[in-house]
Order: sequence, then C-alpha cells, then structure tokens
Amino acid sequence: MPRQLFVTTALPYANGKFHIGHIMEYIQADIWVRHQRMQGNAVDFVCADDAHGAPIMIAAEKAGKTPQQFVADIAAGRKPYLDGFHIAFDNWHSTDAPENHALAQQIYRDLRDNPQGSLIETRTIEQFFDPEKNMFLPDRFIKGECPRCHAKDQYGDNCEVCGAVYAPTDLIEPYSALSGAKPVLRSSEHFFFKLSDPRCVEFLQRWTQDGRLQSEVANKVREWFSVRKNPDGSTSEGLGDWDISRDAPYFGIEIPDAPGKYFYVWLDAPIGYLASLKNLLERRGQDYEAYMADPALEQYHFIGKDIVTFHTLFWPATLHFSGRKTPDNIFVHGFLTVNNGEKMSKSRGTGLDPLKYLSLDMNPEWLRYYLAAKLNGRNEDVDFNAEDFMARVNSDLIGKFVNIASRAAGFVHKHFDGRLAGLAEGAAGDVHAQLLAQVRASSEPLQKRYEERNTLQAVMEVMRLADLVNGYWNEQQPWGLPKKAAAEPDAAAAHMRTLHRVSSTTLEAFRVLTVYLTPILPALSAQVEVFLKAPCGHWSDADRPLGEGHTIAPYQHLMQRVDAKQLDALFEPPATAAPAPALPGGEAIAPTIGIDDFAKVDLRIAKIVGCEAVEGSTKLLRLTLDVGEATTRNVFSGIASVYKPEQLVGKLTVMVANLAPRKMKFGVSEGMVLAASHADEKATPGIYVLEPFTGAQAGMRVR
Repeated sequence: MPRQLFVTTALPYANGKFHIGHIMEYIQADIWVRHQRMQGNAVDFVCADDAHGAPIMIAAEKAGKTPQQFVADIAAGRKPYLDGFHIAFDNWHSTDAPENHALAQQIYRDLRDNPQGSLIETRTIEQFFDPEKNMFLPDRFIKGECPRCHAKDQYGDNCEVCGAVYAPTDLIEPYSALSGAKPVLRSSEHFFFKLSDPRCVEFLQRWTQDGRLQSEVANKVREWFSVRKNPDGSTSEGLGDWDISRDAPYFGIEIPDAPGKYFYVWLDAPIGYLASLKNLLERRGQDYEAYMADPALEQYHFIGKDIVTFHTLFWPATLHFSGRKTPDNIFVHGFLTVNNGEKMSKSRGTGLDPLKYLSLDMNPEWLRYYLAAKLNGRNEDVDFNAEDFMARVNSDLIGKFVNIASRAAGFVHKHFDGRLAGLAEGAAGDVHAQLLAQVRASSEPLQKRYEERNTLQAVMEVMRLADLVNGYWNEQQPWGLPKKAAAEPDAAAAHMRTLHRVSSTTLEAFRVLTVYLTPILPALSAQVEVFLKAPCGHWSDADRPLGEGHTIAPYQHLMQRVDAKQLDALFEPPATAAPAPALPGGEAIAPTIGIDDFAKVDLRIAKIVGCEAVEGSTKLLRLTLDVGEATTRNVFSGIASVYKPEQLVGKLTVMVANLAPRKMKFGVSEGMVLAASHADEKATPGIYVLEPFTGAQAGMRVR
C-alpha cells in the first residue's frame, strides 16, 4: 500500500542568501523524496523562511525596511537556487504567515492548558537592556572586554580570542553593539516550557532512545539526561526548562494573553513546518486536521547536526504535549567542508558559492551526483575536494555511465534503423540475459540504500554495475563485428545478430542504470527518456524491457565533462577591492572654507560649574557653563551615555558661544559644547568632550 509522507528540511534564516550547506541538505532530502515517489508513495515536501527574531528586526532597520519587506526580499531570491539545482519543494512559505501565527498560538495554549497540568510557567529574570534602543539585548548584541583574556570587543556569550564561555553580566565594560550605550540590568517576566517536568523527561527518554534516531545522534542526546560538562567548565544535570519568550520590541508572534511578549524564534520556527504544509493543503482544498490525524501519515525532518537539540528534545515534546503527532524520524547530516576538512572561506578561496557555480555553466547534476556519492545516512561531515569532484564526475559519472549509451546507440542507428533486438532475458547460459539479470538483481538492495539515505553505497553499487556493463561490452567487442560480417559472407547474418543483441542489451542495461540514478539525476533521466523513448521515472520501469522493435532516437550528447578551469574559477578568491579613500573618523573632510567663514564661529573656553541629568531623557545632560560673562549659560548636550554629571563638574571645555539659542523640549540651549565621536557610532562607540590644557581660562577665545 502506498505510504503518505510529510517531509521537510530545516528552515533557512531569512537574513541572507542560501549557502552551500543549505543546498547540500536540500539535495539530500530531494533525492530521498524523489526515491519515495518512484516507489509510488505520496509525498508532501515543504519548507519555509525562518522569518522572526531580533537579528532580522535589526538587519531590517539597518536596511531601512520593515521586517516584513526585508524577509520578502530575501524570499524573492530563493528560486534561482532551488530551480538551478533541481530541488523540487511542493511549497515554500514563511513563519510570518497567518497559518504560523495561528498554529503557534494554539500550540502554546494547548501546552499551557494541558489537562494533566500546565507545562508553561512564568519567572522573573534579569537581563541587559539598551536604554537608547529601549530594548532587551540578545547575547550576541552585547560586547565588552573578555573577563578571562581581556580581549576587547567580545560577544556577550563567548570570547572569539580565548574561547571562554560566560554570561553577558561577566563582561568588563559591556556596551550595546546596536547603540554603543552601556546596558543596564532590568527584570522581566518570561515564559518557560517546563522540559524538566517528569512527564517530558520520561517521554523524551523513550522517544529519543527507541532506535529511530541515528545511533550517533541518540548517543549524543542521551547526554542531556545525565550529568554533563558545560563549555564554561561547570556541570549540569538533566533537562533544563526552555525560555520561550522575548520582550517587545521584537519581530515575532505575540504570546496570547501576554501583552508585549513574543515567542522566541525557536518556538515558532519548527511550527513553520506545519504552517507550510497547512498552506499547501488548503490551496489544494484538502483538510489539514484530517491529514494530520491519519494514523498512517509519516513525518520526517532533514536537519544539520547544529540544531539537533531543538529537533530531538524541544520539538517532539512541544508536539506530544500539545496533543499532536510527533515526527517519525529526524535525519541528521554533518557539515560540508572543503579540501580535507578546511572550513569554507571566500577570502581564502575555499568558499563554494552556489550561484557562482551555476553562473560558470557547471552542471547542477555534477554536484548532486558528487554529494550523493559522499552522503551515507550518518551524522558525518562531507568534504568537497576539487580533484576528487572532477575525477568522480569525469571518470565515473560520464566515463563509466553516460558513455555506455554513446557506445551502443550509434550501431543501432547505423545498422538497424534505430530498432532494438528482442532479448531472451530468461534464457539460461545466455551471456546477454545474464548481464541484464545481474543489473536488475540490484533493484531491491538499491531501494534499501535510498531508503536509508545511504546514497554513497547506492552510487557505488550503480558504478559497480556500470563496470559490469562496460566489461560485457569490451568482452563482446561489437565494434569489430561489421568488419567480420563483411569479411565472412556466410557468417555475416550471425555477426550482425550478435551486434544487434549486444548493442540492444547494453542500451537495456543503460536504461535500468538510469532508473537507478533518477533520484540523483532527474534532468539527465529526462534526457534519457527522450533518447530511449521510454519512461525512467518509476522504479518499476527498470523491470520492463524496452522490447523487440522498440525504436530509439538518434543519440545526443547527454553531459559535458568538468573542465579544470571551471573549478579554478569556482574557488578563485574575490578580487581585492581598491582601498577606499581614507575617512578620518569615519567621514570625509568637509568642503574647504575661507578664514572669514571660520572667523564667524566664536569658540570660547567654558568652565562647567554645574551638571545634572535631564528627567525624561536618556541622552541629554544639562550643563551650566561659565564663559566669563556676567551670567552663566544653560547648554544641553547628548553625552549622558558616556559621562556622569560628577565627572564633568569643574572641568574646562570648549563651546560655540555665538550659536543662536535653541528652544528644546526641556528648555533653551544657549550654545554648543564641542565633543568628538566616530561617524559610525555602532562600530566605534564613544563620545569625547574637548578639554583644554591647564592654564586656559573661562572666556578665552579659541583662534
């Protein structure tokens, strides 16, 4: 009976283009889905953009766009990658879609209102708050001095210099990476999913250790149930509760009955799998609830090893305790490296840009084949080696497989009008029948390899069969038979019958091998269907002979070889850009002015005799200045993020004395105090009030 499968890949975060790791995962999943469909199974293969979170909100602000427009622009660039590498999702959606908002909120309610006791609780936590941006800061948006090695400008969760792991509160002189302001600790009520609840622990221990997960994944997950050592050297025991909330401002889904609170992106992101499926089904006129309630439905997720925890602990627990179907399995793959384990880097010439690959007219099925030949269904890294890539494509894919067709087709057209001979496939002792029997005997083992996602073994088996076919061709030496027929008139008919049978047997075998490789090489398979005038899209096609008298089309070249120059260009580092003009302090020097213009600005030494914070403002200080006049002046200055009032009182500084008074919300400002800052305050935070050398006196003019 045909199976019904619901299959997803991990959702890409919608803050950038696809990278080659995305493409590898999509190709692996696409191969598996195509294999399932070739078996006659029904598959719904979906994905979506992971559209929420502070990083997207901040990136959108920098780009001058709304988060919705920012995400839409990213989504608009997905199609060339997917089409280019023959990745055939049935639906591509967004976690910001209405379906995901509704599903996430309902799943939360079901967890909160669980009949056996709520799995949601609230706690008050302390975290850093940016007083200028008026928002709580994610760890990666807090920087400061590493508490261990004292390296500057390190992130709030770990040091990139010494590798130390710490809490943001451990940083020395922390500052907001968004505004440069010094963050302050504030309390906030957060919502937690009680993963430590005995019900969750018991369920997850059973679900993760029942044999469904890859052994290496199950073993890793098992560590989370016992005492383990953390990166910072401390130890933890058992499952910890999961903070599922974030405070406004935040781009995400609002938590029901909790104004100003939003779901943490990792709560609603996997629910996006369901939302994308729901969107697909409703567009087809199918009932989502009935679909998901079918006990025969199988649910599978392809992911990378970096997100195992979310998918093997949080996700199944979220589904199970909200009364929903849990995944039948989570398929985990490793990372993609280059040249024997080197991390990818565009600047070092080890980056593999998917669109650059396509722009160099490199066949997408070369990459599909190469990755398939490396992936074995285990959670292991895959290495892309340029020399190995060229050898596997040129020698194996083309030299062993594609050339089978080019060898035989010419004889069939030249001598037999493009018609195949009849083949007695069941005849004992018939060398031609024996070859086809050997090739077809691999059908069941290959189905098993594809089901297990062990495409490495599948490709190896197909190449072994290709060697058998090529060996058969070489043993039969059909290329010499036309000459023999001409030289031996009495045996001419027998020689030509042999030529016809060998060529036809070879093409029959080629078609079977094509069926076996169709999940990996769908475009090549479609070309072969045109050439052989026969289908290759169902696994059962391998068992149906083309038959006596079947006509084939003239052979057209099926695939070009890899050119070493293409690989050189693919890994060529980007050209070094010409150095940008020097920008002192981050901005160009202003246009030249004459001395008369400068003389119009009256700069005076001023003594700060008073300073106080301005109620209602986090940026301004109110300065009382003595400029040597009969009365003091009142000046507002936006330096509160850097200076405290007591640091400035009694200091000398420089002010613009003849600037027209400016009426502000908090009073009238009678001048301007000079201070220096970088044009890019986020990259180079800091404000520095000018202070003259000792000996200067209030009222002196700066000339």
